[in-house]
Amino acid sequence: MSISTPYPGVYVTEVPSGNRTVTGVATSITAFVGTARRGPLDTPVRIGSFTDFERAFGGLVRSSGLGYAVRDFYLNGGGPAYVVRVARQGDADPTHDAAAAQLVVGDVTLEAHGPGEWANDLVGVVTHPATADAADIGAAQGVDPDDLFTLTLSLGEETEVYRNVTVGDGPARLANLLESSRLVRQASASSTSAPGEDTYTVATGDEGTDGAAVEPDDYTDDGRGFHALDTVDLVNIVVLPPPTPSGSLHDSVWPLAAQYAASRRAFLVVDPKPGQTVEGFAAWADGLGVTGEVARNAAVYFPRVRHADPLRGGQVDTFAPGGAVAGVYARTDAARGVWKAPAGLEAGLTGVVALESTLTNDQNGQLNPAGYNALRTFRDAGSVVWGARTLRGADVLSDDYKYVPVRRLALFLEESLYRGTQWVVFEPNDEPLWSQIRLGVGAFMQDLFRRGAFQGTSARDAFFVRCDGETTSQYDIDRGVVNIQVGFAPLKPAEFVIVSIQQKTAAAR
Repeated sequence: MSISTPYPGVYVTEVPSGNRTVTGVATSITAFVGTARRGPLDTPVRIGSFTDFERAFGGLVRSSGLGYAVRDFYLNGGGPAYVVRVARQGDADPTHDAAAAQLVVGDVTLEAHGPGEWANDLVGVVTHPATADAADIGAAQGVDPDDLFTLTLSLGEETEVYRNVTVGDGPARLANLLESSRLVRQASASSTSAPGEDTYTVATGDEGTDGAAVEPDDYTDDGRGFHALDTVDLVNIVVLPPPTPSGSLHDSVWPLAAQYAASRRAFLVVDPKPGQTVEGFAAWADGLGVTGEVARNAAVYFPRVRHADPLRGGQVDTFAPGGAVAGVYARTDAARGVWKAPAGLEAGLTGVVALESTLTNDQNGQLNPAGYNALRTFRDAGSVVWGARTLRGADVLSDDYKYVPVRRLALFLEESLYRGTQWVVFEPNDEPLWSQIRLGVGAFMQDLFRRGAFQGTSARDAFFVRCDGETTSQYDIDRGVVNIQVGFAPLKPAEFVIVSIQQKTAAAR
C-alpha cells in the first residue's frame, strides 16, 4: 500500500496481518426425511427441539415413523435438525396423490400449508372495521377503506388473526402476511375487494387428502425427498425413518440415499427391517446395494429398539433405531468430539427399555466382522450402541474408512477446509499465498491436535500441511491451480481389549 508523504514527519498506518483462520463446521446437524401429518411438502424446515417439530408437522401420529424418530433424537441429545415431509405425488392416478384443503373466502382462495386431511376443519371468519376506523386506517395505509377486513383462521386450538388487511397491494397485503402462517397460503384472488362478513369453512370437494402410501420416487426424485436438502447449507447426518412405525423403507431408496449423503459430505444412518433374525439381517444387509466408496458414508444398526408409545398410553412398542442413534452421535460430538466413536457404555440409548432381540456375544461376533453394528443390552448400562463400523467396515475389505469416527472426522476436515480456503480463489499464486495457506490450515490442525483429535505425541506425528513449490508446479501455476495436501493420523477405536493374566509364583521376583 503506497502512502502519500507530502511533508517531513512520522506517518503511521495499519497493515493487515494476512492471517486467514479456518473455522471448524458443525458435525451433527441432522436431516430427517419422512411422512408427517401436516406441514410443507418437500421443503426443509429447521427445528431445534421436538416442540418445534410438533408446531410445524403435528407431532406424533401412529401412521408415521418420522415423529418417533425425531422424538428419539432429542431424547438422546440431538440438536439442530432439518425435517423434510414427503407424501405421494406424481402418481399415474391423480386420486392417489396427497392434496391440500382449500378454503374459499369470498373471491380469495386459501390453500392449506401442506397437503393432508389435517386442514379439513379449517374455519375462516371475516369481519370489517367500523366505518370511522376504516377511514383512519385506510388513510394511514394509503388504501381504500372499503377494502379493509380482518381474517381470523381457526383449526382446533390454533388461531391466527390478521387485522386490517387487504387483498390488493398495500402495507398489510394478505398474501404477504400469510407467508408466515402455519395454516394457509393464498392460492389465488379473482378481485381485490374485501370478502363479505361471514364464517367460511372448507366446502365439499375442496377437502385435503393424505394420498396413497409413499413410493421410492417420493424420496428420490429431483427436488423431492432427500434432494430437497439441496437448499440447506450444511447437513452432517441423514436419517430416513420408515413410513410407518412398524414398517420399513423400500430397499431401493438406501443406495441412492447413500450416494446423496456422500455427495453432501454427510453420513447416513440405515435402519433394519422389523422382525429380522441375525442371519436374516445379515443376508438383507449384504444385498442392500450400498457398496463401493459411498458405503464409507453409511452405517447400519441392528436390532430395532423398544420404548413406550405416548399414543398408546405408554405401552411398549418397537421402532426403528435411526433417530436414537443420530442423537447419540450428536451427544458424543458435543461431549467428546467427532473423533470419538459414538459407541460404548457411555453411548446409552435414552428412553429405550429393551431391544427387539437380545444379541449374544457369538451373534455380535457374526455382525461386527461384516461391518454391521450391534445394539446391545448390558445389565448395569442398559441398551447401548455397541458398534462403530461403516458399511465399508468388513474386515475383508481393509478400508481406510472402516470406522465411523474416522470417516466422520475426515468429512469434518474436508468440509471445514473447503469452506476455510474459499478466500484463496483469485489470489496471486506464489509463495506469499502458500505461506498464508500453511499458516491458516496448520493452526486449524494444531488446535484439533491439542484437543485430542489425532494420534501421536507431537504435531509432527499427528498431521502435516503441504503447500509449496513441490505440491504446486509451474505447470499448475500456469493453469491457475494451487495444490494443498493435508494428512492426519486418525484415532481408531479400541474394539478388542485383550487382558493377559499370568500366575506369579512365590519364588518369582
